[in-house]
Amino acid sequence: MDPVKIMDGLSSQILAALKAMSKAKTAEEKLTYSKTVKNLCDSLSGFFELMNGIIPFDEYDEGEEEEYDEDDDENVIPF
Repeated sequence: MDPVKIMDGLSSQILAALKAMSKAKTAEEKLTYSKTVKNLCDSLSGFFELMNGIIPFDEYDEGEEEEYDEDDDENVIPF
């Protein structure tokens, strides 16, 4: 299966559960959605750990690191 599809699927399910949790009225409903979000996030975390072991993280050769530009911080979306 395509790793990008797995990550997109898990991410969309997390967002859908968070949206549903925001509309939940009772504490029991919110608890159910909270557990669902936690399980989905744990699954996504496990997938990232698996992919980290498969795909090498070192994309840059020594001396090719990007310079930090403070202007780039203006367009960052905080989560």
